[in-house]
Amino acid sequence: MDCQSIFNSLTIKTCSRDAPVNGHQVEKLQNQPVTTSYVRGEQLGKDLKTGKSHACKLVQKEQRQPVIEQLYNQRLRREIRIHKSLEHPNIVGFHDYFEDENFHYILLEKCERQTVSHLLQEKKRMAESEVKFYTKQIIEAVGYMHDRFILHRDLKPGNLLLQGSQIKIADFGLSTKLRHADELRREKCGTPNYMAPEVLDKERGHSFKADIWSIGVIMYTMLVGTPPFQTDKLETTYQKIQSNDWSFPKDTHHISQAARNLVSSILTTDPGKRPSLEAISSHEFFRENSGEISRRKNTCRSEFISSLASLEMDLERLDCQR
Repeated sequence: MDCQSIFNSLTIKTCSRDAPVNGHQVEKLQNQPVTTSYVRGEQLGKDLKTGKSHACKLVQKEQRQPVIEQLYNQRLRREIRIHKSLEHPNIVGFHDYFEDENFHYILLEKCERQTVSHLLQEKKRMAESEVKFYTKQIIEAVGYMHDRFILHRDLKPGNLLLQGSQIKIADFGLSTKLRHADELRREKCGTPNYMAPEVLDKERGHSFKADIWSIGVIMYTMLVGTPPFQTDKLETTYQKIQSNDWSFPKDTHHISQAARNLVSSILTTDPGKRPSLEAISSHEFFRENSGEISRRKNTCRSEFISSLASLEMDLERLDCQR
């Protein structure tokens, strides 16, 4: 989809039907109250009624063949319909949609910080505590979508926005809604480095586990700093995905065995053998710190009991000497 995300796109104003505002003729929008109109202005991205700023995804209208235009509009309407139906703290909020003669405008929640992709460019890689913190939020949001039979199909660091320390999943341009839990989709879509092998094979079809594969790739990318299947050539990347040709680099001794085990279990070619979101959440990788704390408590308790026993023995010796 030819689009760009901007943070200063339009001015919103409430006015009467067909009334000119700031020299612009206002048009009534379909499925909107006649008293609500939108105009482009100088203070862009601000709702004049509430004072709240929004991000805007701009999709430019182009001259296309009628069949292509119809498919293009169907995809855009699907994106809007799906995103509008979602309301979760870890999903970018949908505010509104409208269009003019040149653009489609999708008003979204404005996230003040950057994306996880930008964060990785700065940090190179993340500590396991950060990976746990962010992955847990991704799992919560993806679980919410899957409960509603919605596949995102383009999960990647660039579509993970940050609002403070909170993950916000964005861009539903490739998302789809299944009619039932067993339905398989056969479109080849997504970002190459994060596409599951079954997405590359139209005959096999794909479903919920394709998003889970992407979570595994994201985890690896946060831990290592680069995606596991990244190459200079697209076809080579596809071949590596289909043959499951990846490994942890030799200089990643800092990555725990629990993290390695979890990523390896997710990046399994057979989607039926990949863990569920629930199984991922309960994996030892996410329980490692609490386990360490418990071990330390048990060690301290044992040392304390041993010290008490030693003290009692010393007291008994003193009594005998007296």
